[in-house]
Amino acid sequence: MAAEARADVEAETIFSLWDELESDLAELDELGGGEEEIEYRVSDLLCELAEKLKRSKISRDDRRSLLNDVLPYIRRGNAGMDDDLYDVAYAACHDDQDLRYFAQCLEAMKERWPLENARDIYRKVGDREKYLALRLKDMEVGADYHDLATFYWEQGKREKALAVAQEGLRKATGRMDELRAFLADRAKEGGDRGGYLELQFAQATDGLTLEKYKTFKKICKPKDWEIYEPRMLAAIGQAWQEEQLKIRMARGECDLAVCILSKMRYPYGTYGGGTLLEIAAELETRYPTQILAFYMSGLGSLDQTYPRKTYVSKAVVARKVRHMWIDVLKEPAQWEAFARQVREKNLKRSAFQEEFAKVVPGWDAL
Repeated sequence: MAAEARADVEAETIFSLWDELESDLAELDELGGGEEEIEYRVSDLLCELAEKLKRSKISRDDRRSLLNDVLPYIRRGNAGMDDDLYDVAYAACHDDQDLRYFAQCLEAMKERWPLENARDIYRKVGDREKYLALRLKDMEVGADYHDLATFYWEQGKREKALAVAQEGLRKATGRMDELRAFLADRAKEGGDRGGYLELQFAQATDGLTLEKYKTFKKICKPKDWEIYEPRMLAAIGQAWQEEQLKIRMARGECDLAVCILSKMRYPYGTYGGGTLLEIAAELETRYPTQILAFYMSGLGSLDQTYPRKTYVSKAVVARKVRHMWIDVLKEPAQWEAFARQVREKNLKRSAFQEEFAKVVPGWDAL
């Protein structure tokens, strides 16, 4: 087909798709959300629309018309479809002229997220004055200073970039990773190893994890580590308990690790539980009393009625408790006395008995 005719067909297809989804989108926008089935349908259709727009050759007038249809929903932000709507809007912008128009519309909304998108568009299309006007009004977290610093760096204004980054270190509140990484790279390029290590240490100890600990230690030479190890150890106490536990285990400090574990409860759910239980299993034979107490914390109350899924979880813990008394502590009588008491308290709870019988060896024979 001729290019003009093909563009008309593509435009007709795109507007038909918009017409198909807009009634449901309007309902979601009016009610602030809706049924899950409708939300999924609208989201899928918006994604399809964005993909068609990216591949299409429709005219600027048609692109502008569709963008104007989408903008009111972006401005209100009540449909729960913000990401998908922005994807459609960006897909409708095929050149810098489209992007500038979109940025101007977003700027007129005078809301934080639209303004951030407008600012990023102005930077992308090279509208320096517009970008700076919006950027300088919103300097709060480290990521803001990093954004401005990299802008100046790309413009060749390196002293200005470094001054902005250093100001960010002093003034910014949170989200410092990108800013520290930028300055660390500059320090490394300039041969300032002391400055580089200080920035990397600050990066590692901000939300310290085992991975951050290992990464920082790896970049240290032996003489560097002699200086930074005491500071790192002082910072461990500020980390989450599970990360403290992992770091102590990685250092072979089992006595300190079991002290941390003794202050924690048996994990429920999947988040973090796998690693915690692996460490507990590793410490079983060396610290049996403490690990038994840790497992016991996972049983909670055993004389109340719960949903069956709770009994499933408790049965798994009971099996670990049995393992500690019989296999590790070699005190089967202790287990049997404890288990009989639990069994007798729950004789009338059939779901409890069924789930424990499936998981705990010898439960029915008690």
